[in-house]
Amino acid sequence: MTPPTPRAADLTLEAFSPPPAPMVPRYLEQVYWWAYVHPKAVQTFEREWLVNAILFGNYARLRDLALAELGSPAIHGRNLQVACVYGNLTPRLRQNLAPDASLDVLDILPVQLNNLAQKLPADERIKLIQGDSSSLAAADASYDQVLMFFLLHEQPEAVRRGTLAEALRVLKPGGKLVIVDYHQPVRWHPLRPLMRQVFRKLEPFAMDLWNHPLREFLPSGVQFASTDHQTYFGGLYQKLVLTR
Repeated sequence: MTPPTPRAADLTLEAFSPPPAPMVPRYLEQVYWWAYVHPKAVQTFEREWLVNAILFGNYARLRDLALAELGSPAIHGRNLQVACVYGNLTPRLRQNLAPDASLDVLDILPVQLNNLAQKLPADERIKLIQGDSSSLAAADASYDQVLMFFLLHEQPEAVRRGTLAEALRVLKPGGKLVIVDYHQPVRWHPLRPLMRQVFRKLEPFAMDLWNHPLREFLPSGVQFASTDHQTYFGGLYQKLVLTR
């Protein structure tokens, strides 16, 4: 017996049903519930003065360095910010977008996307996406620039490698990947003992960025037109800019 032909309404529903939301990784729930996952975390950490204090007064400097690499005060092209950020990084990025530019912000946590939405005015150039940084839904070579601001130190090595591989996959030839994150400070740095204890107790994956250069987590065989690596505040922070 020939099966009945699906009705047009059935086909439309199947074709346009949204994909299921990605699962929140277990490491985020276990390790970072206090900083990002729990709603009270947003209420606690979404304060400009606190964000700046966590970075020992360096937030504005590091934010502006990242924005300058993207082209501030006129950021062009299609841009991807991987993970929401406490503070005013994304609002400042929006203010510097050229009229014909766009910005996608991806995060796996709805609570973080909702928080960011409250900080941004309505703007058709900006899209907030719930997704997994290590498994992006975007097509190959679809972005001109990708930004990761203090993300990689929070990820286990396998996730970090996947995130970097995906960022490079969606980056156009000639496109730029901008990374700002922690770095091993010089031996005489007065904050070195404190940060070591903070990482061991609260951020167990961060020591990877002390013990290994970021380039070690990049996929093998990828060629770069240019590489720029700089450190700041006695080496505690780093900026890595990779151009495909």
